[in-house]
Amino acid sequence: MTTSGRIRRTGVLVVGASVSGLNTVEALRRSGFRDRITVVGDEPHLPYDRPPLSKQILSGAWRPERTLLRAPRVLADLNIDLLLGHRALSLDPSTRTVLTTSGPITADAVVIATGATPRALPVPDGTSGVHVLRTLDDSLALRDEFAANPRVVVVGEGVLGAEISATARQSGLDVTMTGPLHAPMAAQLGDLVATQLADLHTRHGVALRLGVGVQRILGENGRVSGVRLENSQILPASVVVVAIGAIPATDWLTDSGLSLDRGVVCDATCRAADGIYAVGDVARWPGNDVNSTVRLENRTHAAEQAAVVAANILGAEDVYRPIPYFWTDQYEVKIQVHGTITPDARATVVDGDPAQGRFLVRYEREGVPTAVLGWNMPKQARMQRRILVDAQSAPGPALTSAHSS
Repeated sequence: MTTSGRIRRTGVLVVGASVSGLNTVEALRRSGFRDRITVVGDEPHLPYDRPPLSKQILSGAWRPERTLLRAPRVLADLNIDLLLGHRALSLDPSTRTVLTTSGPITADAVVIATGATPRALPVPDGTSGVHVLRTLDDSLALRDEFAANPRVVVVGEGVLGAEISATARQSGLDVTMTGPLHAPMAAQLGDLVATQLADLHTRHGVALRLGVGVQRILGENGRVSGVRLENSQILPASVVVVAIGAIPATDWLTDSGLSLDRGVVCDATCRAADGIYAVGDVARWPGNDVNSTVRLENRTHAAEQAAVVAANILGAEDVYRPIPYFWTDQYEVKIQVHGTITPDARATVVDGDPAQGRFLVRYEREGVPTAVLGWNMPKQARMQRRILVDAQSAPGPALTSAHSS
């Protein structure tokens, strides 16, 4: 394994050193692929896991090395050329050549696994204290800010914003969450469960200022001082965390000729062009519904899709049709979702009781099960996943996956 040097030719080039890229490499090696594999990652760190960044790393419960996806000796056993701290600059699909900051690399197959970059808000020039959270370094920098600045405003009521709010509050900080939706994670969970989540955050002391957008971030004397909402209310802050979603990292592919539409557009086998594949947060492929496309942002999907991409590099024509899955841990609650919760889905509590803090919800659309959600009922939610598998296999309306359009 090397972390520097100039490479001109490789069997498989993986652009992106996170979970989807590493899982692609491991799947190739498990299948007997012995040719050269090169992985290019723009961060200096060995491949690490992102879910702990908004929880265990941000709270200080874990040391950074605990997030490593694989120990260094395991990576060495994979026999890969690992180029860390190098970015991809462009791609020529006709020759499968990627120009990187370490030089050009030509491959028999290229896997695009560059993930996504966080959306930002305009910040007054020279103003410190405004953060996003995507990388390990982001999390460590934000943790340091939390230690010295106790008043936090989190802009964004999605999964990441809710997790950061919970972690900050459990760290004893004064936390306000704001965003345009009426409840935390309303877009991901639907009204029934999002209302329960709003109550959970309120009970733990988070001030919810939801249902209104942000007009601008305010600064004073070189430091963030607050957030002005569209209703003119000002939320004072000594730290602002912006968690308003992420954009697929495709800037380096602008002149490649690949189809780019809120991600790298692939066919059902995750192929973007001859010998070129996309995997993880950056990939978009045909959905189960006619004329829909899908892009998923979660760790489980990244690992599952990587196995399909590896098989297809080796000659298979496997179609990727996942049942989406994600989880979130906030305070004493673990929420697990199998399938996709759409705004028009009917939600029914089928086990447990929300008042008791343990319940299971089934979602249906036009009589077809589309998702199951467990609130502190992981085993029961996993067992209910079978109904989604059966629904996807049955003739008639199909499941719609997340981020489809």
